Amino acid sequence: MARPRTTSDEAILGAAARAIGRHGPQGLTLAAVAQEAGLAPATLVQRFGSKRGLLLALAAHAEQTVHVPFARARQEHPSPLAALHAALAGLSAGASTPEQLAGSLGFLRLDVTDPEFRAHAAAHALRTREEIAALLGDAVAAGELTPATGVAALARAVQTTYNGVLILWALTGEDTLAATLRHDLDQTLRPYRAGAGK
Repeated sequence: MARPRTTSDEAILGAAARAIGRHGPQGLTLAAVAQEAGLAPATLVQRFGSKRGLLLALAAHAEQTVHVPFARARQEHPSPLAALHAALAGLSAGASTPEQLAGSLGFLRLDVTDPEFRAHAAAHALRTREEIAALLGDAVAAGELTPATGVAALARAVQTTYNGVLILWALTGEDTLAATLRHDLDQTLRPYRAGAGK
């Protein structure tokens, strides 16, 4: 009879994400993840097979759960634009320092050079844009954005703003990431806000 798992895969993937924030995917070891998760490295090998297997599982998990901060933000904020701010802040919650963000951005090399990682990253990006577009559509319906707003184009601009802020903030470290993201997102949205031209 198999022994029950005392640590869930989700908890291990959370530990892996934290370890990547310190070491980056290139410098990550199964030993570092095991220490973060409070497990033996052999347990990770049994679950994921290898470091690559663990990183692929983390990429798949990120793709499958990208909707979570958006759903949470919708529950906590009646305003669609407030929910959008909260959701994007939630997506970047694991990057409180430029060093942590740099570790996460190390995944970008895998995402653009490895077809398996690229598939997960592309799906994650598309799902993120769909979630952004849904909130922008709700903002139009709620009268927060003008009726003429092109939701699809603005969703792409918002996503570009979000990703650009992450990189520039990692380089400059100006203000906090949350404050920088809020400011720049407001700049992107300002021309589309209801009453902006008045």
